[in-house]
Amino acid sequence: MVASLEKIRKPFFIGIAGAGMSAIAQYLQGTGMEVSGSDRFFNEGKAGDIKEKLEAEGIRCFLQDGEGITPGTDLVVASTAIEDTVVEIRKAKELQIPIIRRSELLALIAASKKTIAVGGTSGKSTTTGMLFDILQSGGKHPSVISGAGLVSLIKKGKIGNAFVGTGDWLIIEADESDGSIVQYHPEIGLLLNIEKDHKELEELMQVFGIFKQNSNRFCVNRSNVHSEKLSADPANDFCVSGTCPGAGFQASDFVQNGFHISFKINGHPFDLNLLGRHNMENAVAAATAAAAAGVSLEEAAAALKGYEGIYRRAQVLGQKRDIWVVDDFAHNPVKCAAAIRACQPVSGKVVAWFQPHGYTPTKFLRNEFVEEIGNALRSQDEIWMSEIFYAGGTTTKDISAQDLINDLKTRGKNAFFVEDRNQLLAAAGSHLQPGTTLLLMGARDPSLEQFAKKIYREL
Repeated sequence: MVASLEKIRKPFFIGIAGAGMSAIAQYLQGTGMEVSGSDRFFNEGKAGDIKEKLEAEGIRCFLQDGEGITPGTDLVVASTAIEDTVVEIRKAKELQIPIIRRSELLALIAASKKTIAVGGTSGKSTTTGMLFDILQSGGKHPSVISGAGLVSLIKKGKIGNAFVGTGDWLIIEADESDGSIVQYHPEIGLLLNIEKDHKELEELMQVFGIFKQNSNRFCVNRSNVHSEKLSADPANDFCVSGTCPGAGFQASDFVQNGFHISFKINGHPFDLNLLGRHNMENAVAAATAAAAAGVSLEEAAAALKGYEGIYRRAQVLGQKRDIWVVDDFAHNPVKCAAAIRACQPVSGKVVAWFQPHGYTPTKFLRNEFVEEIGNALRSQDEIWMSEIFYAGGTTTKDISAQDLINDLKTRGKNAFFVEDRNQLLAAAGSHLQPGTTLLLMGARDPSLEQFAKKIYREL
């Protein structure tokens, strides 16, 4: 059992190309450790430019063949996807090197700082990015460990999901999907929302209930029917729709004009170059937690005016032939519906494409996908899906994206299945008329960014 990081100098990450793993690896490298790691995507040539960016930070990268683990390695970090049969796990055990899971390591890091942990079903990465900008602008010099790259950091040649600041504050994403959120004991716990995703609602309520107990101060979204039940102190809570009695931070006057949104928090005006009501909710959450950390609403509003967004979160690739193309990480029912609704004020028609990930998650959320997407689509909008992304491993392939499309068709929606995503433009080209937004959605597949760029080039 690893109790602290004080004596760790040379950690090795198995699965270092993953968003959560690469973030922690960069953070530890930034604190002075000698970090190295491997990934099967390096073996397969599917890691994009992540390897180069990690190496630019001084992190040595290896193929997943065991070569990178040596007697000098003093800690092995494994993502939850790494099985005990992987050659590097076996080698670490042979060399008697301590092995720790990603979430355990993040909990140790969080315990060493004044941490703001951002939890909830949707919006964690965006809210984390907003909080980082607000605290940085407010003179707190924060660190961040995120599940997605901040555009402002990506522009500096970094992966963008980690930064080591000189201050006491650390902002992290607290993931409920694997239950690891219960390991954190943050100074400020921020709960954005609770919806069925990965787990049933009853189990999620228990998990987030422990998150509440472990937080020194707790801020919740009082507009979400599930998260409001976990309120600890209304003065620390926020409200993003209607009125929530006692909530300390109330949003009002939301307006979206194209790719720009404006609103007020307790009467203070906010303006962001983003789209969608869900991004107002993320901003209100970030401003609420920042206030608990000592940054005023005025300072938060000033910081968010220059907020540049998160990688593949409503990322506008551009416009061709009067058709906007937007790339989005949306992958659960609520996120997909929010992404579709966010594009509707931009164009008269939205053509949305979605690649589900994982056969088990898709089957688990089948009814919710159909319900949420179906309710979000206007009569003129369309939803297209390609076959489920399969990352490997053992699973039962007992559902297809076509099943979701057929369900949506029975509800009278404009729903289409194109098995091979490379045939999307050939199949949907005639549906993309001037005045349309093409929204591309999906997650977990590292090739989606390049796919979106390819679609835009060939449009």
